[in-house]
Amino acid sequence: MTTTTSAPPELHEASRALWLATLSLMTAFMQTQAPAHRYLMARRIARNFETLRAQECFSDDCRRRFERLGTRWNAQADRLQGRPPASPLQRVRGLLGLG
Repeated sequence: MTTTTSAPPELHEASRALWLATLSLMTAFMQTQAPAHRYLMARRIARNFETLRAQECFSDDCRRRFERLGTRWNAQADRLQGRPPASPLQRVRGLLGLG
């Protein structure tokens, strides 16, 4: 986890704590068999990655990785909810904020 030095220490610590909590959720997801619980965890993990992606205390490369991970976890939650996977065009439109 690479960080930039211009961020306040409090932001860095809070972001680090969220990153560790997200790793714990990912572990719990792998150990849980109940589909409803897995769905809720996947959504929470995706939201956490969106929050982490927005934090300027991380390097641009790290933030891009968080964005990709958030996209993957959203897709996982969609599969658990029974939604068909998004087409490549839908994914690009989603990343660009076009719907």
